[in-house]
Amino acid sequence: MSSSNELIHSQEYLSFRSSIPLRRISVDSDASKGWKIYDSGPKSVKVPIICLPPASGTADVFFKQVLALNAKGFRVIAAEPPAYWTVKEFCEGLKKLIDHLGLLKIHIFGASLGGFLAQKFAEYTSNCSRVASLILCNSFTDTSIFNYADTASYFWMLPSLVLKRMVMGNFSNKIVDSKIADSIDFMVDRLESLTQPELASRLTLNCLECAVQPQKLSGLKITLIDVFDEYALSTQVRENLYKSYPSAKLAHLKSGGNFPYLSRCDEVNLHIQIHLRSFEDTNLWAAEPLNNTEKSH
Repeated sequence: MSSSNELIHSQEYLSFRSSIPLRRISVDSDASKGWKIYDSGPKSVKVPIICLPPASGTADVFFKQVLALNAKGFRVIAAEPPAYWTVKEFCEGLKKLIDHLGLLKIHIFGASLGGFLAQKFAEYTSNCSRVASLILCNSFTDTSIFNYADTASYFWMLPSLVLKRMVMGNFSNKIVDSKIADSIDFMVDRLESLTQPELASRLTLNCLECAVQPQKLSGLKITLIDVFDEYALSTQVRENLYKSYPSAKLAHLKSGGNFPYLSRCDEVNLHIQIHLRSFEDTNLWAAEPLNNTEKSH
């Protein structure tokens, strides 16, 4: 990507990459498969917040969340799955990852596909819940909206270039403000770094026929973050999400495009903190307990 990519060359991103190591953790029998994670904040916290990226993203697309929440004492893990080809395989892999890390439960911040998989994981573990709460950003409950169910099973054989074009077709090419433009540039750069199996597997998960059963998530605290300007999903998709979780807290951003966690990071980080704050003084708190002096500030 050219040097015009402001975020990739920003001091903030360079600081993130130099201060928080990228870890590769294999939890499956196939040792060549590895989760990539950035694990920041106090390791004594056993109910951290895990960030799951959209189909086009890598774990570091959440660098602004990691740095900001880390500064507030939260443990944040930005996690990127290996190539999983079914939702069940993904859920089993995530469960093994959190077991490997010794975590009791997790709060999940999921963007787009990451949000869909977060819901499916909550559903998958509903009998013995491993999910403390969900924050869903520009997400959905049913893959049928993408109209690729018939062809999704062939994505594994398509060249990278074709898959990348499919994804980039959803990126806005209209005139947008500089922060949204920078967020798109950053995501294009991250998309370019994905291998063919990584991208093909994510698009397969994104498009194979599958829907969430919201009734299995009825006891969970959920916040829905979405934007009111143009982004890849339709208003109907947003309405369906609201209907699925009538008691969810709604966090609307006036604008932000497809990637508000990059383009409107201050607003998104504030909504994440508000969501997590309701767990303070419980055993689901995602940060180390503050002492009374710190609380009074």
